[in-house]
Amino acid sequence: MSGLLLVTGGSRGIGAAVAVAAAKAGFDVCLTYRADHEAAAAVVKAVEAASRRGFAIQADAAVEEDTLKVFSQIDQSGLRLTALINNAGIVDTASPLADMSGQRLQRMMQVNVIGPMIYAREAVRRMSTDAGGAGGCIVNLSSLAAKLGGSHQYVDYAASKGAIDTLTVGLAVEVAAQGIRVNAVRPGIIDTGIHASGGQPDRVAQMRGAVPMQREGTAQEVAATILFLISEQASYVTGAILDVSGGR
Repeated sequence: MSGLLLVTGGSRGIGAAVAVAAAKAGFDVCLTYRADHEAAAAVVKAVEAASRRGFAIQADAAVEEDTLKVFSQIDQSGLRLTALINNAGIVDTASPLADMSGQRLQRMMQVNVIGPMIYAREAVRRMSTDAGGAGGCIVNLSSLAAKLGGSHQYVDYAASKGAIDTLTVGLAVEVAAQGIRVNAVRPGIIDTGIHASGGQPDRVAQMRGAVPMQREGTAQEVAATILFLISEQASYVTGAILDVSGGR
């Protein structure tokens, strides 16, 4: 595998694990991050330690102008975009829908749905063989919440990930003849910092017993599934949504 892999939200968690795994697999890596300069720099350093080119671009997934800036810099880099990993996303504090503000709902959908759609749009414009590209892969990060619904806690987050599932299936069909494969992964309980950002730092320990495998997953395990989906071993796989959930 080779070319440039773009991973949004690549400074921590699953995004960081994807960046490092991709570099080890032979990709140059561009990652986006919203605020943590030091974390992003550490991931770039790990990419470079694998003898690949790495660079980080500060960008808010909810701002279209930031997304266009990211792709402009990729165009100027001279590297061919081979894969997009739509990883950036947010979760808010646990709440029933009746108590959610319109501002929260708008931010959730802007970051988790519209942002990935715009990233995918720009990637397709560069990858499509109809537009002179050489093809490529897109992997969207969904969540098992899309199947479970997130009742009493994260209905907004679950709904946003349900939209990602639909985006994956629809776009996969739309661009299948243009040399682009589009797939998704649906992580379950994964040991990352997203739970703390949702106000539940102990959620992994609390939910462990609900997982048939009786353990949480790791960011590296999700990254390995993503790397499979963009590899030649998955060359006939598109429109697939793979659960990485320990059987839950």
